[in-house]
Amino acid sequence: MRNLKKWIAILAVATMTLSMVACSSEKGSTSSDSGKKSEKSADGDLFDLAKYKSDKDKSEWTIAVVTKDNTANWFKRMELGVNEFGEETGINVIQKGPANADAASQVQVIDDLINQGVDALCVVPIDPGAIEASLKKAMEQGIVVITHEASNQKNTLFDTEAFTADDFGAAIMDALAKDMNEEGKYAMMVAYTTSTTHMEYANAQYEHQKKTYPKMELINDGAIPSAESEESIDTSYERAKEILKANPDLKGFTGVASTDCPGIAKAVEELGLNVKVVGVGTPNEFKPYVESGTISTIKLWDPKESGYVMCKVASMILSGEKVGDGTDLGRDGYNKVMLVEGDNRCLIGQADLTITKENINDYDF
Repeated sequence: MRNLKKWIAILAVATMTLSMVACSSEKGSTSSDSGKKSEKSADGDLFDLAKYKSDKDKSEWTIAVVTKDNTANWFKRMELGVNEFGEETGINVIQKGPANADAASQVQVIDDLINQGVDALCVVPIDPGAIEASLKKAMEQGIVVITHEASNQKNTLFDTEAFTADDFGAAIMDALAKDMNEEGKYAMMVAYTTSTTHMEYANAQYEHQKKTYPKMELINDGAIPSAESEESIDTSYERAKEILKANPDLKGFTGVASTDCPGIAKAVEELGLNVKVVGVGTPNEFKPYVESGTISTIKLWDPKESGYVMCKVASMILSGEKVGDGTDLGRDGYNKVMLVEGDNRCLIGQADLTITKENINDYDF
């Protein structure tokens, strides 16, 4: 009997010991989870604007703007705004980009600028996903990162946009529908399917068409896009010609890269077709086609202003100034930006422009 009691006592102690070990293990697990949360919080600190305030005089800052293709007219126009900002503020600004719109080349440009120790990077991504690692590295080194045309870019303090993609896409479709008398087949072109805003504009066009213009039809069973131009006028021309030959009943065509519509319009005129073109680009490059009536409407924002605005936001963060909903960025269309939080913090202006044959001579770029 005594032996039985002794064994019961031993079992009780063992049970308590195992229980304590289990509790200790659970606490250890909780501690480990906390460690992971702490790491995540530390990662989240990358987006604390206060940590990017510079101790240097602004004359010592360098703000670098990275474009998709520094040879394109669109980005030559952007450089005017970048340089204007530098002249007004005394801040050193530079604009660089690959010689053609290649994502890997853009990554190299960004990495080179990080290694040079710039204070801020303002980037117009070719492929937002391709540059995430580089932008994160920049932010970890205390470099301010601002993007444009990249509402899904994760590693950026702010993405700046001239307007909402939904409004812009709908406006492009409204202009095309008017040209097509709200019926018939149309096609659409983007630069790359990896170009965030291009796909947002294209999807917004299609959704607006389905809701508002049921007698219109996107070719290829609604596949978006109908073609990619790869940011090349020559490529847009070749691919538009293929589509036009394969779809003799086509009545309309849209393009959302600045390189799309000149190539599309050239193909339309060369084939002697009555196909209406609406899209995004610079007035001087589109002017011959607008005057001939092939391109009826240009929808755009001024890249000069968007270049200036990116630099302005970067400088405000370096100065420790507040940036957010209602901020005045000092340019027409950006006097009271709206802050929208999604994949990132997006600052949205009201800076869209509509150019037709009637007002194209008012714009010289």
